[in-house]
Amino acid sequence: MIVAIASEGNDEKSMVSEISGRAPYYLLYKDGKLIETIKNPFLVGGGAGFSVAQMLSNKKVDLVIAGEFGPNIKRVLDSKGIKMKSILGKTVEDVLGEIDDGKA
Repeated sequence: MIVAIASEGNDEKSMVSEISGRAPYYLLYKDGKLIETIKNPFLVGGGAGFSVAQMLSNKKVDLVIAGEFGPNIKRVLDSKGIKMKSILGKTVEDVLGEIDDGKA
């Protein structure tokens, strides 16, 4: 399973981003290991939610974790069968621990 975590920074010590479409980074994990760090190319301009959802779908992501999901990104992720989980106030590292424990 590939998990994409919306992040305020480019490492595990960063906070999970409160927003999904305009998160500064996406950290992609497979089996608990970082496989890719993506600086969000859709931070400015319109259509961020749609574009980010399409990008994550192209990366074969199974689960997206962010603080909140707007209607556009929700609609596209739903249509692609990609799960979403809202988590606020935690670091990427904390979330990874919860995934390993089966809590996330």
